[in-house]
Amino acid sequence: MGVVDEAEPMEKTMIRVREFDVTRDLRAVEELERLCQVGLSGDQGSDDPAADDHDGGAEKKKRRSGKTKKKKKRGMSLYVEQIGDPFARVRHAPDHVMLVAEYGEEDEVVGVIKACTRMVSRGKKKKQSLNSSKQPQFVKVACLLGLRVSPSHRRLGVATELVRRAESWCAARGAAYATMATTASNAASLALFAGRFAYAPFRRPVLLGHPVHRHRARVPREHRVVRLPPPLAAAAYAALLPPSAAEFLPADLPALLHHKLTLGTYLTVERGGPEDPARPPSLALLSVWDATRSLRLRVGGAPALLRASLAAARALDRHAPWLQVPSVPDIFRPFGAYLMYGLRMSGPEGPALLRSLCRHAHNVARKNPACAVLAADLGPDDPAAAVVPHWTKFSCDEDVWCIKKLRATAGDDTEDDWTTSLAPGVLFVDPREF
Repeated sequence: MGVVDEAEPMEKTMIRVREFDVTRDLRAVEELERLCQVGLSGDQGSDDPAADDHDGGAEKKKRRSGKTKKKKKRGMSLYVEQIGDPFARVRHAPDHVMLVAEYGEEDEVVGVIKACTRMVSRGKKKKQSLNSSKQPQFVKVACLLGLRVSPSHRRLGVATELVRRAESWCAARGAAYATMATTASNAASLALFAGRFAYAPFRRPVLLGHPVHRHRARVPREHRVVRLPPPLAAAAYAALLPPSAAEFLPADLPALLHHKLTLGTYLTVERGGPEDPARPPSLALLSVWDATRSLRLRVGGAPALLRASLAAARALDRHAPWLQVPSVPDIFRPFGAYLMYGLRMSGPEGPALLRSLCRHAHNVARKNPACAVLAADLGPDDPAAAVVPHWTKFSCDEDVWCIKKLRATAGDDTEDDWTTSLAPGVLFVDPREF
């Protein structure tokens, strides 16, 4: 709690929060992001920009930061920069906003936060009442993200005022719950949200990443991969992933499947059907999202020997491709990623089919020179998490989703509060908010 000092009443009156104006604030917000990034690049201070923001700058995670963030792992750091539209992570929601904070007599932007509200599933409730069939499948949830405070204006209550205003904005639009995401090591963010604003740690998704190699991954001939058009994809998900079986499944899933950055939804089945007619049919399903147009990643802090060895492997692969050397792309320069979402499997051969589908997604990703990593964000208890091919050094299990109840909803009671409910196993991570 010491990292998020309460502002004095006089200081609160000096903080002005208003909506972002692109013609007036774009350059100022970009400069603010640059200043926050500069605070990360040195060896002094915190390893996390949100933790370094002692007023509680909260970011999604090592990859989902508002603009840049780094995550140390075994001496190396992963930097992420959001590029393009500043509203990219919230624009899909009908209600979205970016708030900026000014401090003192000058009109200088010293803080920023984004927020949106959207309808998502909350999974099966812990107990079913007599009127359970009438209870809505979806609930309106607010998402707070991209909180940043200028290094020169921290410990002045700027982040606190931004969060308060963002919560009020979302509550006025009917949000029943508010969510935010950070990492387990981000003490400042947790102190602000869990300490001051009473958010509760809720879910712990895992990021599973795999490098994209130059060589085509082998898909068994007995597995047939079919690309589904968006209407059929929506129907397939409705059958395999009902709202009662998953949390945070967006009500506008058909729009997500039809989004220009969803490169396709793919279904895998056994060619010719199961050999044993008595055995139930098996299948696997996933969608691929192109994040190369919204994110740039880079690994820093790698030892010179590691850089040299990986460069040598790439050179060998280029000159002797018949050796099929699994060389790692140049991750020490900015690169992009493809995200797999909506991973589902069914039947006794479901795991094998899903692995084949991940290989197919890899083959889709290798066609884009800007893509160096293929990743999926899943709930830790999701059966698909044990199937997705991944490298440990490209994966992360430190993400923490936090939740807070903003208002009572119809049918809710103290014994059926979503903030204290058990995870259903399937956690849908919307790639638009990645």
